[in-house]
Amino acid sequence: MFTLTQALTTLKNGGLILYPTDTVWGIGCDATNPEAVEKIFKLKQRKDSKALICLVADERMLKKYVKQIPEAAIDLMDIEDNPITIIYDEPQNLAENLIAKDNTIAIRIPDNDFCFQLLRKFNGAIVSTSANVSGKPTPKSFKEIHEDILKGVDYVVNLPDEKIGAKPSSIIKLSNDGKVQVIRK
Repeated sequence: MFTLTQALTTLKNGGLILYPTDTVWGIGCDATNPEAVEKIFKLKQRKDSKALICLVADERMLKKYVKQIPEAAIDLMDIEDNPITIIYDEPQNLAENLIAKDNTIAIRIPDNDFCFQLLRKFNGAIVSTSANVSGKPTPKSFKEIHEDILKGVDYVVNLPDEKIGAKPSSIIKLSNDGKVQVIRK
């Protein structure tokens, strides 16, 4: 439980964590804290015009950050076996620098016990972006994470990565007008 407590403290204090998700090792922060989000952009050497993904615990938490959840999103989450990130229109209650220029946000409900517990106890959205410098390969395991990333976060969650899928999620954009676009398979 120490790992969870330390991760929560770091998030609440505006810090960055390195943590295992249901897909790959991620760099995370409080999704409502613009200064923390900026730290991630700097660490990843990523342009802030390229949006980041958030994780939420469940549909109830999702409603806090998206004005309208298309029916298709619920259907996709129910039938899809693989991790799926959905891009929603009209985000709310998030750091402005986390929201894409077209006023959308990418959110996933992870199928991972540690993430679920972290999100529940944090009681809010957490940024989740792959633990690599922008443009470099996504690490498939903890040992492939570059030391600049390891040194650049405030806390590294000490959990084995045996249950990580080692592959980023699919990304699908569902507009409120019913338009569907596959961004990443």
